[in-house]
Amino acid sequence: MNETPPLSRIQKKNRRAILDAALDVFSQYGFRGTTLDQIAQTSGLSKPNLLYYFPTKEDIHTTLLDELMQDWQDPMRAIDPEGEPLEEILDYVQRKLEMSRDFPRESRLFANEILQGAPQFLDALKGGPRHLFDEKVALFQTWMDQGKLAQVHPQHLIFSIWSLTQHYADFEVQIRIYLGPEGKDPYPEAGKFLRTLFTRMLTP
Repeated sequence: MNETPPLSRIQKKNRRAILDAALDVFSQYGFRGTTLDQIAQTSGLSKPNLLYYFPTKEDIHTTLLDELMQDWQDPMRAIDPEGEPLEEILDYVQRKLEMSRDFPRESRLFANEILQGAPQFLDALKGGPRHLFDEKVALFQTWMDQGKLAQVHPQHLIFSIWSLTQHYADFEVQIRIYLGPEGKDPYPEAGKFLRTLFTRMLTP
C-alpha cells in the first residue's frame, strides 16, 4: 500500500495560504458566492497551483469546516461536570464570546453554512457535535433538578448563549456602527452585560 508522502515546508505554507484566503472569501461571500479564482487571487497563488492542493471548491470548504468544528466545540467540552454550575456556564459564555472576538471569520463561515441549510456539513452536525450538545443539555438539566440552577429550558439556554455571543462576530459591522465611536472595542462591556444577564437568569 502506497503512503502519501509528507508535505514539504513550502507545500504546507501554500496549503495554509489557500485555506486562510478561502476563509476570508467564504466568510464574506458564502459558499455559493465564492469562486476558485477569488480564492487563488486572495492567496497570491495561481489557480493551477491551488488545484494541485485542492481539486474543488468543496474540498477547501469541507477542510475549513472540519478544522472549525474541532475548535468550535472546545468551549463546550471545557464545561466541568464537577464544577460550580453557575460559574461553569458563565465561563462558557465568556469562552464563546472570546471565540467571536478572536475568530470572527470562522464564526461567519459557520453561520453562512447553516443559513444555506448546511449542505456541506449536515451529516457532521448530526455526529459528534450533536452528542456533545445532548451531553451538556443533560448536565444542565441535572444541575437544575438539584436546585443548583434556576429551571429554564436547557436547549434554549444553549441556543441563547450561541446567539448572544456569536452575534458579535456575525454582525460586527452593525455593532460597531451603533456603539460608536469608530474603533471602540465592544467585547469588555459585552462580557459584563452577558455575565449579569445569565447570572440573574440562572440563579435559583
